[in-house]
Amino acid sequence: MTDITTGLAESMQVGARTLARRKDPPEWRLVALHDGPPYEQQPLCDTPPKVADYWRERIATSPNFSGDVEHAVVLLLNTRRRVKGHFFVATGTIDTLLIHPREVFRPAIVGNAAAIILMHNHPSGDPNPSEADVRITRDLLRAGSLLNIELLDHIIMGRETSGPGCRSLRDLGYLSV
Repeated sequence: MTDITTGLAESMQVGARTLARRKDPPEWRLVALHDGPPYEQQPLCDTPPKVADYWRERIATSPNFSGDVEHAVVLLLNTRRRVKGHFFVATGTIDTLLIHPREVFRPAIVGNAAAIILMHNHPSGDPNPSEADVRITRDLLRAGSLLNIELLDHIIMGRETSGPGCRSLRDLGYLSV
């Protein structure tokens, strides 16, 4: 009987050590990466030229940006079309960018955005949309309607020296309802 008791006591000690070594699962907490400006100072982005200005002032000057490759950025907007923030969704190569609606809408959901504007650059300088640009825009329209987050526009930025600096897929008729 003492052998059973001794064996049980030893296994309880081993079990206690195992429990003591185990850590609790990590806690997840959402925090703001930065405090946004007051409402009066939030940029209004309700037209393609204003979105292009936002790109030139904030995205193109960011340390995360390189004009030699494609970058996709989503603008998070409140109900008054003021920018709550922006998020770099993807970085590609000189002529390819892979994005999925999941990556585009994730920051919009977390940031409680009412609407979004997708922007990306073409390092070639030609801001005209490709078939892939039109396809992802249509996918984003469908996803946004399911999530009740409106895709206001998809802006493609080119180089200023090669004609028009940007193209709006809404103005070109690809976002018509």
